[in-house]
Amino acid sequence: MTAALTLYSATFMRYSMAVTPKNYLLFACHIVNFSAQTTQAYRYLNYWNFGGREKSLEEQAKAGLAGVKAETEKLADKGKEVVEKVTN
Repeated sequence: MTAALTLYSATFMRYSMAVTPKNYLLFACHIVNFSAQTTQAYRYLNYWNFGGREKSLEEQAKAGLAGVKAETEKLADKGKEVVEKVTN
């Protein structure tokens, strides 16, 4: 769909300038749409083909590991407190 909308906008940008009188409002609408679709295509390709997905998953894994590590340290401290109470 992105490719179709990009080609559509590019085509009608040209035709908006080819008619008489020139239709600058239509040209502006199509250039905004063309820019948005190009940005979406870049985001899609970056995520699926240029390593964006792996980078995102790696960051999520690191965040999850840090959370688990912090939770483990809290539990270890609580365990030490319980052992001290029981032995005293």
